[in-house]
Amino acid sequence: MPKGSSVTVRRDGSDARAAADSRHPALSRAAERRRASRSRRTDITVTDERLVRRAVKAAALGNAMEWFDFGVYSYLAVTIGDVFFPSGDGAVRLLSSLATFAVAFLVRPLGGLFFGPLGDRLGRKRVLALTMVLMAAGTFAIGLIPSYAAIGFWAPVLLILFRMLQGFSTGGEYGGASTFIAEYAPDKRRGYYGSFLEFGTLAGYVGAAGLVTLMSAWLGGDGMREWGWRVPFLVAGPLGLVGLYLRLRLEDTPAFRKLTEEPADRSRHREAAAGLREIFTTQRSRLTLCVVLAGAYGITDYMLLSYLPTYLTDRLGYDDAHGVAVLVVTMLLLMCVITTVGRLSDRVGRKPLLMAGMGGFVVLSVPAFLLIGQGSLLAVLGGMLLLGLPLVCLLGTMSAALPALFPTRVRYGSLSIGYNLSTSLFGGTTPLITTGLIHASGSDLAPAWYAAGAALVGVAAVACMSETAGRPLEGSPPSVATEEEAAEIAGGRAPDADATV
Repeated sequence: MPKGSSVTVRRDGSDARAAADSRHPALSRAAERRRASRSRRTDITVTDERLVRRAVKAAALGNAMEWFDFGVYSYLAVTIGDVFFPSGDGAVRLLSSLATFAVAFLVRPLGGLFFGPLGDRLGRKRVLALTMVLMAAGTFAIGLIPSYAAIGFWAPVLLILFRMLQGFSTGGEYGGASTFIAEYAPDKRRGYYGSFLEFGTLAGYVGAAGLVTLMSAWLGGDGMREWGWRVPFLVAGPLGLVGLYLRLRLEDTPAFRKLTEEPADRSRHREAAAGLREIFTTQRSRLTLCVVLAGAYGITDYMLLSYLPTYLTDRLGYDDAHGVAVLVVTMLLLMCVITTVGRLSDRVGRKPLLMAGMGGFVVLSVPAFLLIGQGSLLAVLGGMLLLGLPLVCLLGTMSAALPALFPTRVRYGSLSIGYNLSTSLFGGTTPLITTGLIHASGSDLAPAWYAAGAALVGVAAVACMSETAGRPLEGSPPSVATEEEAAEIAGGRAPDADATV
């Protein structure tokens, strides 16, 4: 059987049964109805592991690029402020740079609104190829912008423009990439393959931290301001070409192809996947659940991966390099176990692991920040790992859980809209809100209480979910790894000589 495509398992009757049916037509019709109730014709997708792995690589690389850009801009915020926003006040330069960084979060929901429904109509592959090109082009272009000293006012204008392009393309990336992997993976291994998407997240962040740290140590502050800051952005060009090559080599997902395999089906599908109106009317409750889940996830995620280095610098007096180094060690350890968590979610279910992650933040956030507050390197690393333990339960599971909330015909659009809206409202604002809470309350534990409160809301959201591990995606046929599994689902026994597969 050729793999990677949707197949039909069908069983034919014997000649003897046909002869008996011709003699007793009434009895034969009743018998046929009983046989049909026991053994129905079933469409089953048998995946090709090589194709699945290629799909995972293509999707994960785009996510790695997104977080590589996120990390590079974060680590170079001071340098970018000096290059593009000259001012006598260093704080003004930094704030201007961070405001430009925030612009990408503001336009992400617009990208989700545009690319998501487009991916449901035209296909996942085409739209993901487009988002990859736009993301790489925006990042690469930032590395080519002349400084303020060279072109004046137009330097920050171009920076903001290309940051908006990055954010717009990112709006179609996560929803499409997670949908792509979920629809390619067999049902019983969706958690394992989905975990590689967040492996790419961690890899992108680690790569950005490592490259910026090495170049800063090599060139020093003056060298980085003069030309060194450009190199991490220019690296995105070759990475984007590699990602585009990987994505263009693949066919669209079996689940999407099944929706459009016949011309009549294609026409009906395009009418059904009409766009935003259907998503906001027929998927309202699931969209709300997605926003709440992704919001709790985003706050806890950005708390550890984005805010804590700033916390170490501002509240504990760590220099930037030491704070980033501790975070990199933490992320490398999470990378070592994230795929194991994904595999575990396939065995025990998504809800237990998501509940463990959310519940872990409720219970461990305050102890972790108390430990970090001790200030010693060992205590800080221990506190970060205490937060990393529940976070990896979410990282390794969420990429399989969120796509399964929606039916195939509106999955890309619904997930892109819900996830990016939540990221903009909650995830991207986490550093700003936590800093404000510390100043308003005077307590260094304010971030811990914020993370715990968000996770408590996440617990309620997980309780409202349906378990989806090991089950077909809604609107798609079952997806299995072997022909034996297909035969078991179709008829409970191995295919015989007259079975058509």
